[in-house]
Amino acid sequence: MTEDHFEPVTAQKEHQMQPRKQFASPSIKAPTLAYEGGGARQFSSVALYVLIAAVPYAIKRALGLSLGTYFVLAAILALPIGGLSLLAHSWLVQAPTDQTAALPNKPLESYMTILDKELKAQYHGTRKIPMDEFFERYFDGDIDLTGDALAMFEQRHDWAIFPITVRIARFFLLQWIPELLVHSKKQDETQVRDHYDRGDDFYAAFLGERMVYTSGLVGDVDTHESLEELQDNKLRDVCERLQMRPGARHLDLGCGWGTLVSYAARNYGAESVGVTLGRNQTEFGNQRAAEWGVADRARVLCMDYRDTPRRPRYDCISCVEMAEHVGVRKFPAFLQQVSDMLEDDGLFYLQIAGLRGAWQYEDFSWGLFMAKYIFPGADASCPLNWVVSQLESAGFEVRSSETIGVHYSATLARWYDNWLASRERIVKKYGKRWFRIWEIFLAWSIIIARQGSSTCYQIVAHKNRNAFDRGALIRKPLGYPSPSGSVSDGLVKKLLL
Repeated sequence: MTEDHFEPVTAQKEHQMQPRKQFASPSIKAPTLAYEGGGARQFSSVALYVLIAAVPYAIKRALGLSLGTYFVLAAILALPIGGLSLLAHSWLVQAPTDQTAALPNKPLESYMTILDKELKAQYHGTRKIPMDEFFERYFDGDIDLTGDALAMFEQRHDWAIFPITVRIARFFLLQWIPELLVHSKKQDETQVRDHYDRGDDFYAAFLGERMVYTSGLVGDVDTHESLEELQDNKLRDVCERLQMRPGARHLDLGCGWGTLVSYAARNYGAESVGVTLGRNQTEFGNQRAAEWGVADRARVLCMDYRDTPRRPRYDCISCVEMAEHVGVRKFPAFLQQVSDMLEDDGLFYLQIAGLRGAWQYEDFSWGLFMAKYIFPGADASCPLNWVVSQLESAGFEVRSSETIGVHYSATLARWYDNWLASRERIVKKYGKRWFRIWEIFLAWSIIIARQGSSTCYQIVAHKNRNAFDRGALIRKPLGYPSPSGSVSDGLVKKLLL
């Protein structure tokens, strides 16, 4: 299969299409079919509220119940009615009409070969397959791809639909919600070690020599920077945002393989401590500190973040894409702990993945796929307003916030290329199933991050105290100083005459 561009729009469809801007940066894999899916724009909250009120009322009238019983019924039935409405709508929703591209309408066989006879009888030709059915059967070996996974996923709206299936609903109710409610130390330890202690070679196959499992940053939009350059840009950026200096006490919560810890010690002279639950990560991080000659200033501790030594306090604390695993229920307590560990004039850097509020059903499908196979327990991936509200409620002032989803897309693209290059070695040691899971994760996520379904936020915060020196955080405005003569005040001078 080749990476075909979408077909030219017919004259009959031109009135529905909006002009599409081209992607300018060579660092970003540009879409070949930028198509909008159904979701929040088509879902009527008013209709849902009417249902939540009308169904209990109909039951009340039919059974002759009291008004008080009606309100009890409404409270009990609100969640089931909402869930069933969302489920039904996901199967019935139509794609928006204001598209920038038309679907190619190719047969399913152009994208995949279905090996299972019963499945092939159900999905063929122009009959689209639910996305969760596709990836589950692909992992099981019942489907083969006819070409590159990324090129195929760029065209996914031509061969897949994104309904809430029984499989998705079962996972959400029986696994996702219980994990969200618990988030005990034992649960988090089991999930992390089952995931990250699989083998350092597994992760090195796509993370490369930096061993950093978080978004890098594009520095030069006009060139195709390497993965190592993207990660070095990010490591430097984090340290600069935290205003690190020699001797500064730095804590990195959820430090992974400890690269930031050693980087801060080597390049900024910080006294850095990293915390992770991964045994392999702890060993790797401490070995790296020794290799870089900073073992006296950088160390990685194997422990739950809740057990992190709190005294003496830290001058700067970083948490780079670990807070998602804290969980929604434990998030307020986590932020209170960070506040307690941070000096009153210290800085907190939070880099956290999040979801968009104006959701599409594809976002749900991808998010639950990630929760099941890639990042179990990472349920605190929420819209930015929720994260900011949590920070402010915990006594922090948000100093700056940037959305870096497109940088994540660039990072994922390089991970994907590395993973494909490691196919033979990964399949030989870990099996075809594990290779395929990460192949789909990386290919799909390149697109998800690029289009904003899920993104990543860089947040710098500090304690909201009257005595905090906010002037120390002033950054020059973009374009400062302005070119001479660029702003004319001649009119104002005339008015003052």
